[in-house]
Amino acid sequence: MLLTMPAAAQVRIEITGGAEAALPIAAVPFRGNEQAPEADIARIIRANLYRSGIFAPLDPNNHIGNPARFEDVRFRNWRALGVDSLVVGEIQRDSNSGYTVRYELLDVYAGSRITGQRYRVTGADLRKLAHTISDQIFEALIGTPGGFNTSLAYVQVTGDAGGQEHKLIIADADGHRPQTILTSNQPLLSPSWSPNGDRLAYVSFESGRSSQIYVQNVATGERRAVTRFPGINSAPAWSPNGRQLAVTLSRDGNPNIYVIDADGSGEPRQLTSHFGIDTEPTWSADGRHIYFTSNRGGSPQIYRMAASGGDAVRMTFEGRYNASPSVSKDGRFLAYAHRTDRGFQIAIQDLDSGVMRILTEGPLDESPSFSTSGSMIAYTRAIGDRSEIATVSVFGRVQGQLTDFRETVREPDWGPL
Repeated sequence: MLLTMPAAAQVRIEITGGAEAALPIAAVPFRGNEQAPEADIARIIRANLYRSGIFAPLDPNNHIGNPARFEDVRFRNWRALGVDSLVVGEIQRDSNSGYTVRYELLDVYAGSRITGQRYRVTGADLRKLAHTISDQIFEALIGTPGGFNTSLAYVQVTGDAGGQEHKLIIADADGHRPQTILTSNQPLLSPSWSPNGDRLAYVSFESGRSSQIYVQNVATGERRAVTRFPGINSAPAWSPNGRQLAVTLSRDGNPNIYVIDADGSGEPRQLTSHFGIDTEPTWSADGRHIYFTSNRGGSPQIYRMAASGGDAVRMTFEGRYNASPSVSKDGRFLAYAHRTDRGFQIAIQDLDSGVMRILTEGPLDESPSFSTSGSMIAYTRAIGDRSEIATVSVFGRVQGQLTDFRETVREPDWGPL
C-alpha cells in the first residue's frame, strides 16, 4: 500500500449541464491575471457556473471592455447584452511571490454591488480560490452554497486483468489536482465521504478473497477495518451525523442492509431480512430513511425504509432496472441508474411528485452522486473499453470536455463542503 502520491493522469470530466432558463452572467478576465499562470480565475468561474446548469456565462469574445472595478463598468452596455450579473476583479503579485486577488459581483440592471472580497493567497491556492469565489457568487445569487470548492473521490484502475493496480483518488470537483491516497494490487470499491469530509469509507479486497470495509483519515492516511465478517462486506454509506455506516453484509447468508458504528465497535444492527439481494444503501439528508437497491420484486429496484427499521416501500416503478440510489442534500430528488432500450442511463425522480426524467444518453452510465448544491450529479460512463467521470445538471443537457483522461475510473462520490 502506498499513501499520498500524485495521480499519474488527470480525470477527463465531461460536462452535461445548462438549462433553457439559465441566468445570464459575465465573468470578465481579471486584470493582471497574466502575471499568475497558475490559474485563470475568470475562466474557472465561468466553467463552474456553467456546469451547475443554472447559469449561462457570456462568451468572453462578446464582452464589452475589460472592467476590473465597479467604477470602470458602463452598465448600460452590459444591459444591452442581456447580462443580469457581472463579475470583475484583478490580481496583483506581492513581493513575497504571493498574490492579492480582489473581485466584485455586480447587479447589472440595478447598477449596484452585490458582494465582493479581497484575498491574499499563494500561486498554489489560486485554483482553490477560484472555486471559493464561484461558491460565493452562487450563494449570493441562488441562496445556497454551490459546492464548487469540494472534492470528488473515485477509484482508478490501470493495467490488464492479470496485473491491475487500483488507486483511491481525491480531486477537485472539476477534476483538477488529483491525489492518490491509497494504492493496492487488489480491488478497491465504493468510496464514501464522511459528512465533515475528513474520512473516507471504502471496500478493499487486500486480505484475500473476502472484502472488508475500511475507514481512512484523508489527511493522515491512518485507517482501520470496521468490518471483518465472513462473506460480503460492501457498500458503506455514512449517516448524516457521521457516527454510523449503512452497509451490506452477508454474515448470515443472504446480503442484507445493516447499520454499524463508524469506528467498528458494537454489534451490527440488521435492517432488512429478505430472500432477495439488498444492497447499495444511502441515507436521506435528515437521517430518517435509508434508500437501497433490492431485487426482491424480481428485478433491481429502489426501496426506502425507516433508518430505525420496519417495512420497505418501493420507490421506482418505470423500467425493469433501477439501481445505485443517491439522494440530493435537500431531499428533493432521487438519482439512480436506469435501464432503457439505449442501455444504462442516469435518471432523476422528484420525491414529492414521483415524476422521473432521464438526464444522460447512455449506453453505460453508472454510479450517480449528488453535489452539495443538489444542482449537479457526478457519474461514470463508458468510453470504448474504458470509463470516465462526467457530471450532469439536473436542469438540462449540454456537453463539453474539460481535461484528457486515459485510465478507467469508477464509483465517484461527491464530497461535502
